Amino acid sequence: MELGVHFIDFLPGDPARLGPTLAAAAKAAEQAGAAMFTLADHFFQMDSVGRAEDPFLEGYTSLGFLAGQTEKITLAMLVSGVTYRYPGLLAKTVATLDVLSQGRSLFGIGAAWYEREHLGLGVPYPSVRERFEMLEETLQICRQMWSNNNGPYQGKHYQLAETICEPQPIRRPPILIGGSGEKKTLRLVAQYADVWNTTVSEVDELTHKIEVLTQHCQPIGRDPATIRKTVGLFADPFGDPAGYLKTIERYAQLGVSLINVGPLRGNPDPVGFVRRLGDELIPRLAEIG
Repeated sequence: MELGVHFIDFLPGDPARLGPTLAAAAKAAEQAGAAMFTLADHFFQMDSVGRAEDPFLEGYTSLGFLAGQTEKITLAMLVSGVTYRYPGLLAKTVATLDVLSQGRSLFGIGAAWYEREHLGLGVPYPSVRERFEMLEETLQICRQMWSNNNGPYQGKHYQLAETICEPQPIRRPPILIGGSGEKKTLRLVAQYADVWNTTVSEVDELTHKIEVLTQHCQPIGRDPATIRKTVGLFADPFGDPAGYLKTIERYAQLGVSLINVGPLRGNPDPVGFVRRLGDELIPRLAEIG
């Protein structure tokens, strides 16, 4: 079992501290043996984490900064909101991150959900149906742009006269789709994703979601084992270590191979938290499989 560090709670106070703290956390995650360092694609802090007015750094600028601060760890957005960028520009942005990081990008994408942020910043917030249509077209466009096909793309929501993307990524970024909706999201995971991420952490519910994903794979002949399964488990890993590890062991039995953990809300020492993950949790995870 591997671990990813999900960094979402930026320190309040002096803006001059934000960059050094973020860089130190990513370096600590890499040194600790974490497989992935991820950020959330938001512009306001999420209401479930803090106040919208709390500091929050734009994600792709931050990932580009971290590409120059790290050497081995995978860098990704968990996950990009499909509404925030035209898909051709998003494909170019992710390709640039991959080139600058020497092939360490992963492309996380989802249907977007934070209505307050959209309305606050003047970003259109279409219906759920439209957002999922946009999501599927975005997946198709990105796959085309990261290929030898430079031709046009004609969709319902997006029309591209040319899909040129030079330089190409060093490696085609693996596609991660985030979410757990059984009718739309898991169908898209079955059809397009290399990696699936869910925040469903209760074992019985997670078991059911994996069964639904398997059902979506059957009509298209996809082996569900080819989809890497990852889970956001944001409980305190140090509050009840034995119980936490027992839950992860049950995840492993379901085929989950990575959990995402983040500095807890209001943690005054996020870098210390990440180092503690390396000292106390990652070695135990390596024994689970």
